[in-house]
Amino acid sequence: MNSVQTTGVIIEYNPLHGGHIHMLEETRRMLGPETAVIGVMSGDFVQRGDFAIVRKQARARAAVESGVDLVLELPLPWAAAPAERFAEGGVQVLQATGIVTHLAFGSECGEIAPLRRLAETLRDERLDGLIREELTTGISFAAARQRAVEKLTSPEEAALLESANNVLGVEYCKALLKYGSTMEPVTVRRRGSGHDEALREGEYPSGSAVRELLKGGKRDEGLALMAPAMARAFETEAAAGRAPVLAETCERAILARLRSMSEADFARLDEGREGLSNRLYAAARTAVSVEELLEAAKTKRYAYARLRRMVLWAWLGLSPAELPETVPYLRVLAANETGRQLLSRMKKTAALPILTKPNHIRRLDEAAQNLFELEARAADLYALAYPELSAAVGGRAWREGPEIL
Repeated sequence: MNSVQTTGVIIEYNPLHGGHIHMLEETRRMLGPETAVIGVMSGDFVQRGDFAIVRKQARARAAVESGVDLVLELPLPWAAAPAERFAEGGVQVLQATGIVTHLAFGSECGEIAPLRRLAETLRDERLDGLIREELTTGISFAAARQRAVEKLTSPEEAALLESANNVLGVEYCKALLKYGSTMEPVTVRRRGSGHDEALREGEYPSGSAVRELLKGGKRDEGLALMAPAMARAFETEAAAGRAPVLAETCERAILARLRSMSEADFARLDEGREGLSNRLYAAARTAVSVEELLEAAKTKRYAYARLRRMVLWAWLGLSPAELPETVPYLRVLAANETGRQLLSRMKKTAALPILTKPNHIRRLDEAAQNLFELEARAADLYALAYPELSAAVGGRAWREGPEIL
């Protein structure tokens, strides 16, 4: 095991489908069939500011049954965050294991060199000033950043930032640079429907397309597009009244939370102090659905995902200013035999405590305990979105350990 390469993947698997299996297979084709894979997976809430369609333990088990050897949790403050923070959290976790040699990810580009060059450009000290100039024209931050990058590279390379997985790949490379990591980035060309695109016959689906089928009651069609292990996990969870998990189930509770918040409460959600909190506050007074609230608050300048995350943070009682800057522990969600061997190695190499049992959090410092308590509260709120309320018993974060296969 010591001589085998270990690659990290930063994942959501919401849900796990054929495109994800392809990425794992291609990674092992490039790095060797014996390559061990450690996944850093979002918990119950995901980067776009939404509830994961199935709880994290079930998704982690499906991941291990599908080719990942060890699943560690990406803590909530990084999982439900902008791409930069999401990537930094994943890289922090992987680097802290002390054994990961590569970071693999999918991208529309499929080539690592231009993504690395873009990562270096995004760290250029001239960029912020150029972005501010472009923002004065009223365009979105993403469009302003792309125009600014064009001035430092080329229109062709800047155009790569139009694709969601390219953007994440660039952020992964940027995080590797930020932390001086020795992990080598490798990328697999993404195949199938694009991020948030509808289904295209004969191609791997996007996760959003599968979720839409499930939301629309087309369960059999959705299951057919999942990886077999994920389909089994979904059916097990559904039989227990725990799937599909939809934010709409908690919509009235979310609206009640928003209507009870003051302007100062909303202001604490606005990282950029750009007045977006005022729009959300005003919309929350009258909106009768979360979708209506988002439509009322959005403008050309602000990404829809940013608004969704602010609503989610409000529901969970999160404040960006109070979130930790560094990951305080490595929490194990699932492992197979190879994963257990990896954990054995990590006991000697890991830069952070490894959490395999919830009650072990009592041995860690205050920052670690505060984060775990936040995760536990979030898990209890997540459970309220189960289809069957009788299944939403609180306190599961303190009872459930890793899935060991």
